[in-house]
Amino acid sequence: MESIIMDMIEAFKSLSYFGVLLALTFEFIPAEVVLPLAGYWVYQGERNLILTILAGSIGGVTGPLTLYALGRYGGRPLVMKFGKYFLVKEEQLNKAEYFFDKYGAGIAFFGRFVPGIRTAISLPCGILKMNIWKFILYTYLAMLPVTTIYVYLGYKLGPQWEQAGAIFAQYANFLLIPIVLIVIWLFLKAKKRKAKQ
Repeated sequence: MESIIMDMIEAFKSLSYFGVLLALTFEFIPAEVVLPLAGYWVYQGERNLILTILAGSIGGVTGPLTLYALGRYGGRPLVMKFGKYFLVKEEQLNKAEYFFDKYGAGIAFFGRFVPGIRTAISLPCGILKMNIWKFILYTYLAMLPVTTIYVYLGYKLGPQWEQAGAIFAQYANFLLIPIVLIVIWLFLKAKKRKAKQ
């Protein structure tokens, strides 16, 4: 299975930055593999760091959008039937629905940082017909720092790019908590400004 995924990624490589975006659009290819490998291509001088991060961040939205569409237009029965092809299990969907019910639309942002539901969270957003523009914005804001870290790790690790996933998992909270707190602060500030108008 791993060799098939690597062969697919190599095929996407020939499509340059669009290939990175496309590889991430298919949720069955883990971002934890695609992004550090793309960072390695930057290390090799074959890609630009900023453009790779941009392509990865956009791909980090188009991938979840496919699951959002599956939830929105197919509902739970279709998700239960085809979710396995996107590596989403019923238990993950149940957890994602619980978090959506509890925290609302903001979970499209915060859910990206919760192991076990980060992929599945797009489904209840679609099933419950969350505003698509909010979904895109929250997903992009979450995926930008994650993409940046993964690509940068792949770039810095070079030939050892495969270690990026383990390093990210080890330091994820340390790296991402400040980013999440800044986004929360900006969100609350914007809300307060809107309430005053």
